[in-house]
Formats: sequence, C-alpha cells, structure tokens
Amino acid sequence: MLVPYWRLSNFYFFYFATLGSFLPYWNLFLKYQHFNAAQIGELSALLMATKIISPNLWGAIADRTGKRLKIIRWAAFFTTLLFSGFFFKSGFIWFMAITFGYSFFWNASLPQFEAATLFHLQKEPYRYSQIRLWGSVGFIIAVLGVGRFLDHHSISNLPLIVIVLFASIWLAALCVPEIKASASEKQAVSVFQILKQPEIVAFFAVYLLLQAAHGPYYVFYSIHLKQLHYSSSLIGELWALGVMAEILLFIYMKKLLGAFSLRRILLSSVFFSIVRWLIIGFAADSLYWLAGAQLLHAATFGSAHVAAIHLIHQYFKQQHQGKGQALYASLSFGLGGMVGSLFSGYYWEELGARLVYSVAAFSCLLAFIIAYFWVGKNSCDT
Repeated sequence: MLVPYWRLSNFYFFYFATLGSFLPYWNLFLKYQHFNAAQIGELSALLMATKIISPNLWGAIADRTGKRLKIIRWAAFFTTLLFSGFFFKSGFIWFMAITFGYSFFWNASLPQFEAATLFHLQKEPYRYSQIRLWGSVGFIIAVLGVGRFLDHHSISNLPLIVIVLFASIWLAALCVPEIKASASEKQAVSVFQILKQPEIVAFFAVYLLLQAAHGPYYVFYSIHLKQLHYSSSLIGELWALGVMAEILLFIYMKKLLGAFSLRRILLSSVFFSIVRWLIIGFAADSLYWLAGAQLLHAATFGSAHVAAIHLIHQYFKQQHQGKGQALYASLSFGLGGMVGSLFSGYYWEELGARLVYSVAAFSCLLAFIIAYFWVGKNSCDT
C-alpha cells in the first residue's frame, strides 16, 4: 500500500499552523482580555490538563475499534465548533469552560494521528520526520504571518484566525484514508505489563520533566519579550527561528538515526534543554543569545520528540500504539505541561524570569539523570 505522503503531511501542516497562530500569541490575547498572570497560567494549565484524560480515552477507543481516523475527524469537528464559543462571551469562568471543551477534543487528535502515520509507514518508520517536518513549515508560516498581522491590527482578531485553521485541520483529516493494525498480531503482552517495566516508567518521567520545563516558555516567553520591548513581529520571528532549526533537524534526522542511538539523541536533547532555559532566563535582553537559544529548539523539542516517537514504537506493540502515543501525550504534554504552566503562572511575578527559568533548567537536569541511568542502555540502539 502506497504511503499517502501529502495527505498525511497536509494534516501536520494545518495542525501546527494552528499552534503557530496560538502558542506565541494566545496568552497575549488573554492579557488583552485583562486576565492576570495567575489566571493566564490557570487557563494554560487547563489546556494541558485535558491532555491527561482525553488522549487516553480516545486512544483506548481507537485501539479497540480500529476507527482511528473517524475519531480524529470528529475530534477536529467538535474542536472547531466549541472554540467558536469565544466569539459569544467573555469573562474568566466562560473562558475556562470553553477552553476545557475545545481542548478535550483538540488534544484527542494528534496522538492518534501519530499512531495512524506510523501504521501507514509500516516498515519505514524513519520517514516519520520527513512527513512531520511539514508541521514545522506550517508553524513557521503561521507564526510569521500572524506576528506581522498583529503589528498592524488588534489582537482581538486572533480567535478568528485560529478557528479558520481549526476548520482546516478537520478538512485535512477528511482526506486521510483509514488504516487498521494487522489482524494477525495479537495482544500477547498487555499494556499494563509494558507499563510495569522500570525503563518505561523512567521514559515517561523524563518526558514529564522535559515538558514541565517548557511551561514558562509556552506561557510567558512572548509576554517576557514584550516586557523587554520586542515587537510582535520580532517575537514571531524568534519563535519561527526555533522551528526552522527543527525543520533542518527533521530533514537530516534519518542520517542522525543511522549514526546515533536513540539513547544518545535523548541525552543530548535533554542536555541542550538545560542550556536553553538558562540562556532565556539570564540573557533575554540580548537578541543574539535569544537567537542561539531558539536554535536549540531543534534539540529540546525536535530530536527529543522524534526519539520519543521511535521509543514508543519500540516499547508498545502494534495493537497498543494508540495507547502508547496517548500516554506520551498525556503524561508529558498533559501532566508535565500542566505542572509547568501552573508553576510559571503562580510564581512568574513573584520570582521573576531568571528564577522561573532556572527551575525549568533544574527540571531538565533531573530528567538527564533519570535518562542516563535508566533509559535505553539495552534497547535504544537503532
């Protein structure tokens, strides 16, 4: 069966174009709505918190029914429908309710699409990064375009941009063909037996800590740079620079996977995460240091994420791929992201950027220690 390369890539393009419009600017929109730092942190944490439940629920259903793309399509539809609630009312409680509603469905789609992509690739999993890079392209186009737009127009227009992109995700999902796991492969090992292995526990702990450390970046990076008098377009360009570095990494990822073990890639990614958060915390007034920190996004997210996808592909049997991807999303981006968002929201004004990013760096140091002693010593060679 031929791999539907462009249809898979199209979904990633629009999914991450939505993130490119959302992540750098949504908290600026919340600030425009007169929410304080703690409220912004709580709304961001709620967005992450739904990742704890939603991916696991939909992942279990997808593995049981085999209707992975049907779930993705309905999730994308209800995401668009519920997000439209931002146009009808304002206020913190209303924003909490709408955020919970649309993110419960939005967070269901990507983990299942990751599993669907690997099913389509079958014996060519190394091609994942060649497809995933189009998500990064979408992110760059969106983050630069929206940044320039907001330099000349009110940020009150942001929800309209985001909802158009949500609808595009739904349309892209309609074009991807369904594929089921091989009927010949039975569940010889239960998912609970897999999860009891010390290396699996350590793997999820590492990625939880990594994503917790990203909390101050996703929630307050743009606000921090605005306070240092960077323009919206320059902030968008800095976000885009990080993703451009990520694209270059995806292009050469096949060679890196052939040259280095997943263990080495993971350890390098975590080490550069420590460096990146210290730079942002202590040298954000220098554009050159900020640019260097953004180039490290290739490691702190790009190579770390690719290593995770391949490790999950190894750890979980084909019949458990949906659950494995869901657990990765829920424990790292969900629980880890929620902890990082809450911490940064509650302590940003009290501790300041330097101390908050220092805690993020320390979180990555703990992740490095756990990964060094427990992850991949015997099973991560590619």
